[in-house]
Amino acid sequence: MKSFSSTSFANDHAEVLDLALAAVNKHPQALFTDFQWFLYEARDTVFFTAPSRTSFTKDTIGNLVADMVALAPQLTHGFVGARPGQPFPKHVLDAITNIEEVDEFDGYPDKWVSKSVDIFERDDLPLFRVSAAVRRGGPDAEGRASMIQVRSSHALLEGSDSALLTRSASAGHGIMSDKSNKVSLGTRIKGKLRGWSMTWTYIILANLLSPPEKPWGFKTLAIKRHRLRLLANRIGVSQRSLMFALVTYALNGEGAEKHMSKKIIGAAYTMLDGKRHDADDDFFRVRALQAKFKVHEDFLTFVRELDRTVCQIEQKDITKFQVMMNSMFHTLRGINKFWKGLPGTRFWRFNGGMHIVLTLVPPHRTYGPMTHGMMEPIYCGAWHPAANICTFCPGREYVTLNFSLEQRHLPNVDKVEQLLAKVEAMDIVSSGRVVVEDEGL
Repeated sequence: MKSFSSTSFANDHAEVLDLALAAVNKHPQALFTDFQWFLYEARDTVFFTAPSRTSFTKDTIGNLVADMVALAPQLTHGFVGARPGQPFPKHVLDAITNIEEVDEFDGYPDKWVSKSVDIFERDDLPLFRVSAAVRRGGPDAEGRASMIQVRSSHALLEGSDSALLTRSASAGHGIMSDKSNKVSLGTRIKGKLRGWSMTWTYIILANLLSPPEKPWGFKTLAIKRHRLRLLANRIGVSQRSLMFALVTYALNGEGAEKHMSKKIIGAAYTMLDGKRHDADDDFFRVRALQAKFKVHEDFLTFVRELDRTVCQIEQKDITKFQVMMNSMFHTLRGINKFWKGLPGTRFWRFNGGMHIVLTLVPPHRTYGPMTHGMMEPIYCGAWHPAANICTFCPGREYVTLNFSLEQRHLPNVDKVEQLLAKVEAMDIVSSGRVVVEDEGL
């Protein structure tokens, strides 16, 4: 089947739109890549929330959704009755938007963040929702009149889309792989074999060993960017490594009893890599990597070794893991098409011993009509079954840390800021390393 990019939708070519419509009429997720299909089947969700000086109404929130769809046309497909690239009629806008009045914004955004299972309850509605909590009596002392929240299936939006929309820029994807940059035949064959083997290994282990569903929770933090910048420079590590270390060290805990591991913390982390190739997914810009962080009781030793570990990983060929994962997604989709009973519901609760997922999204800096009146801090995060996740969202003034965790980890989230203050107060001897790149922070 011909590939249909969201850029094609935005160009409004009648023939392409007709072909896209014919495809989704046969199957709502026909235009999804294998990676999109995987996230849709897992019921992965993402969220964006921020305060605003605007007091939203049902009409103005509908206008906001219309602007979003114009900039991110992938939001118009994936559901029964979808018309790719076309604006939503009013009854659809009314169904996916919500306005509520509140006295204060105490407890926000944490009280708002959830697994967002309601997105999937009706298969005839778009796979996203937009809500606003509006303060009675107008803006509070900080100028906040509303809190706005966007929730979506992860199959439709990723962190770079959120960053682009925040700047009122097009989030249309086009074909994201680079067909001119060929992955070697050996790498491709090895990736496919590893992906096929990993698929069946995970299906078998998941259906045998997957734990029951665990109590889950969500929590957010907002930290001033300059604190992280100054401390990273003092220690001689990148800001990204410092943030990864603060989170994993705090969640794991100090002392003999560890909440994740006494020896090695298994982590997956994501990055945007400009060196695309023909084996990349055609929709997603993000690339996933695996890391193992050796546990040290001394934080400075821990963060410096973590920084070296990340540097070493990225100096190697970082395409291999993603090629294997893409092959795994393709194999899973084929198996599921052959028999709907596989990979099974238990599969999505199996994390293969991975302790945490760390995601640094591109900077979210408000600009243009889409985010007129929006204020910092800006929160952006994700949920995936059985995966402890911390999403780092940098703005101009703040970096927010957005946690989706087993409830047993939630009390340790507050220790992140305590650890930051403790390390800031240390007399730190320079490592001698000069960190040049700012990693988008």
